[in-house]
Amino acid sequence: MEETKEISALLHLIDDPDEEVYTTVCNRIVSFGKVIIPNLEHLWETTPNEEVQERIELLIHRLHFQDLQQDFTQWAKADYPDLLQGALLVAKYQFPDINMHAIHSDIEKIRRNIWLELNSYLTALEQINVVNKILFQYHKHKGVEISYQNTEEFLLNKVLETHRGNSIANGILYMVLCELLDLPVRVINIPRQFILGYFDTTHEYFSTAKKGSNKIHFYVDPMSGQVYTQKDVDNYFKRIAVPPTPSYFKPMGPKAIIRFLLEEFSKCFDDDKTRYKQDELRILVDIVSA
Repeated sequence: MEETKEISALLHLIDDPDEEVYTTVCNRIVSFGKVIIPNLEHLWETTPNEEVQERIELLIHRLHFQDLQQDFTQWAKADYPDLLQGALLVAKYQFPDINMHAIHSDIEKIRRNIWLELNSYLTALEQINVVNKILFQYHKHKGVEISYQNTEEFLLNKVLETHRGNSIANGILYMVLCELLDLPVRVINIPRQFILGYFDTTHEYFSTAKKGSNKIHFYVDPMSGQVYTQKDVDNYFKRIAVPPTPSYFKPMGPKAIIRFLLEEFSKCFDDDKTRYKQDELRILVDIVSA
C-alpha cells in the first residue's frame, strides 16, 4: 500500500507508550484492511525493538482475523457448507498464508490412490479396507490422542504435511476423502468420541427414524481405521452409563463438525499470553452457530 503521510504517521505512533493513543492508532490501521500488511511487515523488518515487533505482529494478526471472520460468515451462510473449506478456514487462523492449491493437490493424490483400487463389486467393509490401506499404510497417516499442547494436530494443512493428526482432524480428512469418493461415511455425535459411521444408503441420511442406529452398517475409528460393530458401540454406551438415544446416531453436518473443531482447538490457548486467541476462536464459533 502506498505510504501516505497519514499511514507514515500512524506507523511511527505504534510504539507510543500512551495506551489510549496506541489503541486509537491500532484501530485506524486495522480500518485500512489487509492492504496495509506489507507496510507493517516492512516496519517489522526494519525495527530492532522487540516490543514494537510484538505490537506489529498483533496488528497483522488482527487484520487477518478481521478477514477470516468475513470468510466464516460467508461459509456459514451456504445451504450446505463445504467441510473441507471449513477445515481450511480453521487452519487459516494459525496459518493465514497457507497454500490452498497444494492442500487440494495432496488430498486429490490420496483420493486418486484410493479410487484406483475401488470398484462396484466391493462390499461396504471392503471399500473401507481400501481407504484404510491407502491412508494409513501407503500414505502412513497416524492418529494421536487429543493434546491441547499440540495445536498443529488439529489443523488439516499440518496433518497432511506431517501425516499426524488427532481424531478430529483425522476424522475430517477421512470424511472429506469419502465424500469425494461417494462413500456414505459421516461423522456421528457419540459422546466423548469423534467417530464415523458407514450409512445404509437405502435410508435418508437425515431421517428422523426412531432407531437411527439401524441405518449404520458399522463404525470407523479415524485414528486407525479400526471398524466397530453395533454391539461394540452398544457396549461402549453401557460402559459410560449413557442411554443410546437416536440423536447420537445422526450424521453431523459440516457446521456442527467445524463448530466442534473450533471449540476443541480453542482449548489450546488457555494461558495469559494466548487467551485472546481463545476469545477469537469463540467468536468464530458464534459465527458458525448463527
